[in-house]
Amino acid sequence: MSGRRRSAGCALVALLSLLGCSSSPPAVAARGPDAGPPGVVPVRGPQAAAPAPSASSPLPKVDFHEDDFVESDRSRDPFRSFAKLFTDQGKGRVKTQRRVLLDRYSIEDLKLIGLITRTDTPRAMLVDPTGRGWVVTKGQFIGRAEVVHAGGPGGVDYELNWKIDRIRDNDLVLVREDPAHSEIAAATRVIPLRTGEPTLETTQ
Repeated sequence: MSGRRRSAGCALVALLSLLGCSSSPPAVAARGPDAGPPGVVPVRGPQAAAPAPSASSPLPKVDFHEDDFVESDRSRDPFRSFAKLFTDQGKGRVKTQRRVLLDRYSIEDLKLIGLITRTDTPRAMLVDPTGRGWVVTKGQFIGRAEVVHAGGPGGVDYELNWKIDRIRDNDLVLVREDPAHSEIAAATRVIPLRTGEPTLETTQ
């Protein structure tokens, strides 16, 4: 009886050994190079294609030129305010801050006696009532300002000046704009050329 039990025990040990040798290790899923660390699900789709923003990435370079910051008739400052032209009535007239030549004389008092045209910088010579000559160029403001009232009874007075717009072969063309009424066309004035007018002194 003891021999049979021993034989059965040996057979059981042999069977267990056979099962242990033939059993394979648990299956492990294959991991690709973009699978990420264990336990992290890789991101798929458009979000995965976009690189993460970096604080050290340089911003696109924008080139600016000096002309971009110069206000002209073709390129006006959209943020320019004309509110400074108006103050309380008790402060009196609002004077212009621009440089004006011959501001003591009206346009009628000035005589045009000389022109230099067909050059890069055309010039004209004006003579004031004292006989003094002045050389002027396009874009300069000349003559006594005209005072304009705006705003009704509680408004203020402000100044308008003539600006040299064109220097032609036989005359000088002036324009005057009213910044408070941009919808109104600029006024125009022409000073004809007069010959034979002597000058005592020339000023630019």
